[in-house]
Amino acid sequence: MCTWIPETCTDMSQLKLRDEQAADIAAIARVTIAAFADEPHSDQTEQFVIAQLRARGELTLSIVATIDEQVVGQITASPVQISGGQTEWYGLGPLSVEPALQGIGVGSALMHEALVRLRAIGAQGCVLLGDAAYYSRFGFQVRPELTYPGGPPEHFQAIRLLGDFAHGVVTYSPAFQAQSQA
Repeated sequence: MCTWIPETCTDMSQLKLRDEQAADIAAIARVTIAAFADEPHSDQTEQFVIAQLRARGELTLSIVATIDEQVVGQITASPVQISGGQTEWYGLGPLSVEPALQGIGVGSALMHEALVRLRAIGAQGCVLLGDAAYYSRFGFQVRPELTYPGGPPEHFQAIRLLGDFAHGVVTYSPAFQAQSQA
């Protein structure tokens, strides 16, 4: 569990977003472990998924949130395959925020930045598996024509960024089956 909590944790003016750097890798793992520790739908492998995406060269985005140069959050995006043949679609997540800083806008800032960056690289759309009440505020919605057999359909959501909505079955990278660093 992360033990460092900034004194100005409610002062969002101190929040900075940037691409991950090699020196951030251990901090990203610590924040991810802490963020998912009490999540009932987590299998506690999110840090391994990120490490495997990194090792496979599949981290299209890895954005960290820092306060006073300390990593307090992180979001990833990686390519997904869609059986309908659409390309340039990405899976968003994991999204991790230091537990003591959840609910003050760190996760929202990371989400907005990730969507801006995905649009900038020409992404057609993005999918994720998560709480519909949270992610709907960013424009994500359940789309019956776009499915993911690995999770509850009411939590699988998509957003169109450019072009048309995709249709078909979504397949994530094998990195999402990661069980450990090995």
